[in-house]
Amino acid sequence: MSKLIVSPNPHIHSKDSTQSLMRDVVIALIPAVICSVLFYGWKELLVLGVSVASCVLLEYAITRYMLKRASTVGDLSAVVTGILLALNLPYTTPWWVVFIGAVVAIGVAKLTFGGIGQNIWNPALVGRVFLLVSFPTYMTTWAKPQGLFGIDAISGATPLGAVQEGLLQGSSIQEIMAEGGYDYGQMLLANLGGSAGEVCALALLAGFIYLCVRRVIKPWITLSIFATVALVSLIFWGVNPARFTDPAFNLLTGGLILGACFMATDYVTSPMSVWGGVIFGVGIGFLTMMIRYFGSYPEGVSFAILIMNSFVPLINMAFKQKKYGRK
Repeated sequence: MSKLIVSPNPHIHSKDSTQSLMRDVVIALIPAVICSVLFYGWKELLVLGVSVASCVLLEYAITRYMLKRASTVGDLSAVVTGILLALNLPYTTPWWVVFIGAVVAIGVAKLTFGGIGQNIWNPALVGRVFLLVSFPTYMTTWAKPQGLFGIDAISGATPLGAVQEGLLQGSSIQEIMAEGGYDYGQMLLANLGGSAGEVCALALLAGFIYLCVRRVIKPWITLSIFATVALVSLIFWGVNPARFTDPAFNLLTGGLILGACFMATDYVTSPMSVWGGVIFGVGIGFLTMMIRYFGSYPEGVSFAILIMNSFVPLINMAFKQKKYGRK
């Protein structure tokens, strides 16, 4: 009788753990990481190294010496935050700016709220937005990829930035696309500048499929974001194609795929129910397009996800999961 363990029901056990889930996310991000290094060179590898090392060391130091509890770096969540933060930054970001982003992501957005499972907003996105507001010059200096052994990349606007600048100068979408030489096939395989994680949409989609196969993420969130972005852009593009970009352009450019596949689907900061996830995704997609079309900043994915993260408690109250054992 002394070997019996008394615990609350339901008595269902799973081999999944935080570490195994985070390991799958790391594996899913490997194609994007490889492409970012191949396209942007060794400088991107430095950004990745500083970001991951900073996040891991900060989490270890804060949990052990400030919070006085066992370190949680073994669950690999800090590694995931470090990779996502790096993929959200230009490869030209100075190492000390990357470190500040890690401090905000781990020290403020994650551990201030108690650690993994208790944070309100996605840590990597909080770090990214903080850097965007604090160091706009570094965060909006883009360069076109030249390859691992290529010469220093030349500066240039992202496709979203080029569209915004062209519209302000009175050009039409068609003229901007022709002048920039933007091709949808190239956007799928190798984006024309932007954050490191935007460089190859196909690599991100491969990681998304892996996570779906492994049943790590909730695919309805990502799919609802894609569907909403496509629908909203289709409506505006249909009304005025000279002023508004088409669905394919909006799906393949910017950080939409990275955000929709790897950050909006975060367990902690996304709704628990299926319909709650759909509402969450629709909100992200709609806000993203409103910021892109009418905001002063050409990209809106990060802001849209953080705004909808704030509504997750309300969404969970409105759309509740069925209780265990109920039909």
